[in-house]
Amino acid sequence: EIYKTLLYNQITNTERDVPEIPFSFSVTAVVEEVELPVIDVSRLIHGAEKEREKCKEEIARASREWGFFQVINHGISMDVLEKMRQEQIRVFREPFDKKSKSEKFSAGSYRWGTPSAT
Repeated sequence: EIYKTLLYNQITNTERDVPEIPFSFSVTAVVEEVELPVIDVSRLIHGAEKEREKCKEEIARASREWGFFQVINHGISMDVLEKMRQEQIRVFREPFDKKSKSEKFSAGSYRWGTPSAT
């Protein structure tokens, strides 16, 4: 249910077919404010050798320490990013049985195996 709540809270109001999510659970959250790594990847293309190496080091460090990071100045348009987000939502909403039988995944790719988590 928490996964559904997180996903549906991101959906725009233009999608009226979203089922009502029951809020029959209680969630207590402890939030610690942290600065997530933000990496300017334009340095990989436009930077001097020293800047490119520094950017690579930042990516490696963020990957080791955080497992993820935000990139900026990547050159991908907001239109493409929005289309990708909508496709993620569409795939997430598909029934688990359909997703588990899909051949669209690369061999050895990681997929969640629990219907309630996907």
